[in-house]
Amino acid sequence: MVRGGVLDAGRLDTLINSLNGLIWSPALIYLCLGAGLYFSVRLRFPQVRHFGRSARLLFGSSATARGVSSFQAFALAVSGRVGTGNIAGVATAIAFGGPGAVFWMWAIAFLGAGSAFVEAALAQLYKEEINGQLRGGPAYYIERGLKLKWYAVAFALTTLLAAGLFMPNVQANSIGAAMEGAFALPRWVTGLGIAGLMAFIAFGGTRRISHAAQVMVPLMAIGYMLVALAIIALHWREVPGVFALILESAFGGGAVFGGIVGQAIAWGVKRGVYSNEAGQGTAPMAAAAAEVKHPAEQGLVQAFSVYFDTWFVCSATAFMILLTGTYNVMDGAGGFLHQGATGLEVGPAFTQAAVDTVIPGFGKGFVAVALFFFAFTTIMAYYFYAETSLAYLKRQATKPWMLNVLRVVFVGVVYYGTSHRAETAWALGDIGVGAMAWLNLIAILLLAKPAVECLRDYERQIKEGKGIRYVAPTGDGAKNTTWH
Repeated sequence: MVRGGVLDAGRLDTLINSLNGLIWSPALIYLCLGAGLYFSVRLRFPQVRHFGRSARLLFGSSATARGVSSFQAFALAVSGRVGTGNIAGVATAIAFGGPGAVFWMWAIAFLGAGSAFVEAALAQLYKEEINGQLRGGPAYYIERGLKLKWYAVAFALTTLLAAGLFMPNVQANSIGAAMEGAFALPRWVTGLGIAGLMAFIAFGGTRRISHAAQVMVPLMAIGYMLVALAIIALHWREVPGVFALILESAFGGGAVFGGIVGQAIAWGVKRGVYSNEAGQGTAPMAAAAAEVKHPAEQGLVQAFSVYFDTWFVCSATAFMILLTGTYNVMDGAGGFLHQGATGLEVGPAFTQAAVDTVIPGFGKGFVAVALFFFAFTTIMAYYFYAETSLAYLKRQATKPWMLNVLRVVFVGVVYYGTSHRAETAWALGDIGVGAMAWLNLIAILLLAKPAVECLRDYERQIKEGKGIRYVAPTGDGAKNTTWH
């Protein structure tokens, strides 16, 4: 791997891709789908029964000195969910899995909302107050609920590496490429800009991150959706045909894309999990920071955030691309099953071309700005997840210099990621997401009972018509929860 002191990039890429393929074997895809189906059935599809309540709960609590509001926790989680995957990831899924991949992104979001409820409710049940701030997530509920300290440490270390080193590369790289293509900005200039902005936010602590998220998330989502709706309105006659194409391709019914149904499922689930993060174990860290009356409330809020990410934002990208025909679909042998974007690289260029069909010359700039907001807010969320993992590993012994080291390293990774090769960045990001998903999904499957009982208690209180208030069980029913 090392020749004359120089790293052999080819062999390193082979190693990274092999590890990526191992982690993202069909077993993980089945685990994601199976866990989501299991939780949805066992909980009687709360993502459907309580959909309206989930939206109302977004504004159901206020921030305190130790915790954030329900909306801030939602915005922070959405910051992590809505990122490069919503633009570049959707385009990649279509390019390698065909239009049918979009259906499987929808499917994993619908089922994944069940997983999102469970992991967020567990994060609330087992949260802790560390140095005056609420902290929680998989490491905390694995240690308390499963009583497996080594497993909890393994998750925290994996998250620290994934969120602190691997995953920011993808977002920073996409920002650098978009700014270079749209405004001819050298990548090092973009790198300095986003690194400096990230340093300002990271050194301001959790509250600065949550405040930035609650402002940036609504603005970026509204702007992006308005442009998508304009394109859909101009092509409204083709909308039924695009729905038919997606469904037909998803189940191998069409002559063109029928032969890649396996790829449609694989790429749809893979990119869906990467985008909405359901079951991955990151969003529970944001959920745990929320001040709520009942753990189930934050579970429902996080289930709604999965819908927001995939059904709204990812679908907006997919319909812009499919309605305008500005996409290619690979046949796996170097050719194309569909070629509507000649000469365009797989990724944001598909969306840029789609916008250009409506407003010529506007696409590159629009997508570059959208990518900046989407990706940068995700980078903010990744830092929060890395900091939460470090707080778990050190608990009350956390020293300011440890956080400062993390902040400096993270800012350096963001700068470096703007010029790192995109293929390697995506592979490293996939490894981080996949490893966390394996560890977290197994944990929440083993801890399903407390989450189920939590939802039942919440629904009982709703039925009784009394004020909602969760009282942690005592004695034999305590289950080691730390709700307070």
